[in-house]
Amino acid sequence: MTRKIQALERLARRITDWTGSSVAFVIALGSVFVWLAVGPFVDPPFLNSNYQLIINTGTTVVTFLMVFLIQRAQNKDSQAVHLKLNELLAAVQGASNRLISVEDLSEAELHTLHKHFKRLVELAKTEQNLTESHSIEEAQGRHHTKRAREKT
Repeated sequence: MTRKIQALERLARRITDWTGSSVAFVIALGSVFVWLAVGPFVDPPFLNSNYQLIINTGTTVVTFLMVFLIQRAQNKDSQAVHLKLNELLAAVQGASNRLISVEDLSEAELHTLHKHFKRLVELAKTEQNLTESHSIEEAQGRHHTKRAREKT
C-alpha cells in the first residue's frame, strides 16, 4: 500500500510541476487556438453544439482535476512553511513556544493570540528603542516595572 501511495505522490508531483510549466501553458493556449481555428468549418460556424461541447467538456475536466492538484501542492507547501516556522520558534531564545503548531488552534484561540500580540505591539510602541523585541510576558513585566518606577 505504501508503494502505491508513494507512486501516486510522485505522479501528482510530476503533473503539478508540468502543469505549472511554460510548455503546458503553450499547449493549453494552442488547444484553444486550434479549437477557434476549427470554428468556421463547422456547420453552423461556431454555433454547433458538438463544437461547443468539446471545449466545455475539456475545460471542465481539466479544471476539476487541477483544483485537486493545486490544493495538494498548497497543502504540502503550507505544511513545509509551518514546519520551518516551528523550527525557528523552537530554536530562537525568547520566542514563545506556545506558537509552535499554532495553525492547529481553533479560530477563537487564534483570535485570543491575535489580541495578545496587539497588546505586545502597543507595549512596544512605548519603547524608546525601536529594535527592542520581547515576548508578551517579558514586555508586560517591563511595562509594569516602568510604571512602578514612574509612580515612585
